[in-house]
Amino acid sequence: MSSVLVESTLSDDERRARLYAGELFVYAPRPATREFVEFSRTLIREAFGDLDPETAQYHMPVEDYAALLAELKPRFIHHPTCKELLPAILAEHGCDLSKTYFDVPRLRTSTSDDYLTSGIAYAFHPHRDTWYSAPFCQLNWWMPIFDIVPENAMAFHPRYFSQSVKNGSRDYDYYEWNAKNRADAAKHIKSDTRKQPKPEEEVEIFPQTRVVAPSGGIMIFSAAQLHSSVPNNSGRTRFSMDFRTVHFDDVVNHVGAPNVDAECTGTTMRDYLRGTDLSRIPEDICLTYDTAPPREDAMLVFSHQNA
Repeated sequence: MSSVLVESTLSDDERRARLYAGELFVYAPRPATREFVEFSRTLIREAFGDLDPETAQYHMPVEDYAALLAELKPRFIHHPTCKELLPAILAEHGCDLSKTYFDVPRLRTSTSDDYLTSGIAYAFHPHRDTWYSAPFCQLNWWMPIFDIVPENAMAFHPRYFSQSVKNGSRDYDYYEWNAKNRADAAKHIKSDTRKQPKPEEEVEIFPQTRVVAPSGGIMIFSAAQLHSSVPNNSGRTRFSMDFRTVHFDDVVNHVGAPNVDAECTGTTMRDYLRGTDLSRIPEDICLTYDTAPPREDAMLVFSHQNA
């Protein structure tokens, strides 16, 4: 069972250890996150023009909406301002920028009432990021751009942090995905035919944990957490931002959450940029992550950590 630590004063080293053990951290808005929210809102509102971004779905054909997101999201991802603001967010949350590496932020949208749930606005089934070739030392940072409610939030399924789920990660290779599938997201409007790792057995989605933070509040969780998109019936589109980090010491020493069920190949390790100078992790280290680590019993790992 995961705990939710709110406004924790633990050091980054202590926080990472607890995140690898399945706990969640939540922080209130701070200057750098507020600045990121305002920057993001500006880009979003420019894209939607006179329409309210949170209700624009009711005034646009779904094909036009998908086309708008197909232009907006890459512009957000590659905007140089992001690489300036993310290190500031990390610094104000106690990270050592000389050892913390981050990837580019993603702008996520969750439309209401099944308006658009495929491709560019994919509604995620229960999954772990580690099924998608993320390293087990990866931490996910998630932040609402506009205020959210429980009906358009994200759900965690904490009982599965230490329990395996039969899934299709054995057929997923990150390099193949980038070469064949990533660029086609905007083409999938009515349905999404891209093969992605999914549960291959029934997952009990309740009990679940939904964290409802204000815009500019930030949540941190392990890439090994099983989580999913809440079916949005709030009447408003959710806009959120997320990015991922790894700590160099943990990368080198292969420290992280336990692998209870991932069998994917390839690695996202080359995507990360150092907080100080945007340099990448050395190639010889990245090569050691091309295959998932051996599966292990999470409870045995926790017992060893607490011994």
